[in-house]
Amino acid sequence: MWLPSTRFATSLLLAAAMVAGAASARAHEGHDHGAPPPPTSSTIAPRADASSADLELVAIARGDKLEIYLDTFRGNEPIDGAEIEIDGPGGILKPIAAGAGFYTVVAPFAAKPGSHDLAITIPANGVVDVLTTTLKVSPSTQPQAVATPRQSWGIDPAFAQELGQRVGQPGTSLLISLGLGFIAGVAVTALVLGRRRAAAGLILLALIPLATPTGVLADSAPGISSPGVAARDVSQRFPDGALFVPKPTQRILGLRTIFTEQRAHRRAIELPGRVIPDPNASGLVQAAVGGRLLPPPGGFKPLGTPVKTGDVLAYVNPPISSADLTTQQQQARELDQQISVASRKFERLRAIEKVIARGQLEDAELELKGLHERRANLARANKEPEPLMAPVDGIIAASNAVAGQMAEPNSIIFQIIDPARLWVEALSFEPQSTNGMAQGLFAGGKSIELAYVGTGLADRNQSVPVHFAIRSDTAGLRAGQFMTVLATTANDRTGIALPREAVLRGPNGQSIVYEHSNAERFVPREVRIEQLDAERVLIVAGIEPGKRVVTTGAELLNQIR
Repeated sequence: MWLPSTRFATSLLLAAAMVAGAASARAHEGHDHGAPPPPTSSTIAPRADASSADLELVAIARGDKLEIYLDTFRGNEPIDGAEIEIDGPGGILKPIAAGAGFYTVVAPFAAKPGSHDLAITIPANGVVDVLTTTLKVSPSTQPQAVATPRQSWGIDPAFAQELGQRVGQPGTSLLISLGLGFIAGVAVTALVLGRRRAAAGLILLALIPLATPTGVLADSAPGISSPGVAARDVSQRFPDGALFVPKPTQRILGLRTIFTEQRAHRRAIELPGRVIPDPNASGLVQAAVGGRLLPPPGGFKPLGTPVKTGDVLAYVNPPISSADLTTQQQQARELDQQISVASRKFERLRAIEKVIARGQLEDAELELKGLHERRANLARANKEPEPLMAPVDGIIAASNAVAGQMAEPNSIIFQIIDPARLWVEALSFEPQSTNGMAQGLFAGGKSIELAYVGTGLADRNQSVPVHFAIRSDTAGLRAGQFMTVLATTANDRTGIALPREAVLRGPNGQSIVYEHSNAERFVPREVRIEQLDAERVLIVAGIEPGKRVVTTGAELLNQIR
């Protein structure tokens, strides 16, 4: 009884091993454990591209439909409103617009395997181009419909597809082998105990996933195409660092390119600088004498308040010592006596004005008037504080005013600045001659236009100050703000000028740019750069003229893995 059961088990296990070997062979077909194949070979739809000096076109076959993406060649900008005609195997086709630079048309030949020659006529942007290309559709990219798994195996199609994909994944064969060993052990135990039907059921259960091509279950799901048919293309990075970026993804990332040209550019030097007020539109409010600060009517004005020339910002009440107060009191008494004598004299002369010269009466009147003025000034000196007024129009940029504070003579109480008129002071550590053009670059990437004003001759910490006037909008700037000044010199430097956003930092720390070598291919190029101005750098080595380099979106492109 035991021997036949053993033979039966051995036969079933041999059959399972043969099927497992066949499935394993199918899962590893074409794999030689060498370099992996290009990652886009099984994940993108059949496509063709063509370009001219003005236009670039990508045609993608998805079933019996043809998708057309049309862009400018130099800038990679979508082209709208083009009337495209495609001369293909089925005759003349006219795609219709379905988006920005995106056109579609029904093309029955796109669903047929083989090479399909296309001649595409494109009138756009005032030019007419005729582009030729070949669309290659391989048999492996066509959908394959087979028996429904629910009818043949009684398994849900979604589960069957997921199971088939998992069977074909690397590393799954080890798990399958362990599972088969466990099932075989249970089956042999069942046979020893005389339960042949249970053993046969267990082994047949093991054969179900092994009978798939990557398995049969995945291919047999109704409406499911083979892995070669892609509903959406995925961006990928090749082992050499090059990128495959489908046109739809390029539109999402907003990639733009420029054409490299080698020209002579004025070299720029970097100077540390800071924002300073324009001396012709700023001023300081200082106390001429020491005293106690008093607020004007309405109180001290807060920072940022606009003021006009002559506005009273504060008062200084000078303190009077005991000795000075005694002296002033003595002067007041003397003046009062002189006023009394002069007043009686004036009254006597006015009484006899008819018999005396009129000049005597006028002299007495003037003497009396002068004494009264001197007495009034002496009284005001003890009571009226000194007003501190704004010397120019502007805003209050700095304030040291506190009610009751004792201000020293010549101390700065307020600083008035016109925010629309600012300068930049840069420090030059070498004798450099500029041609009057410069740019200021802040840490956040903002740049401003500068105009050369003058260079000092005095040494300031082993440097020479160079002044520039700000010609662009000064909104958001403040005095004392630091920046880097890129001053243009009279020396020319030959190279390729690129925007700063086009240059990235590679994994090894080297500066790189991305060359748009093909319609959907981008290649990183290591370059050597020099500073040119606040918005551009100069490429002196690493890339040749006549190449397309990514500018806008380069940082996003560098994130693709």
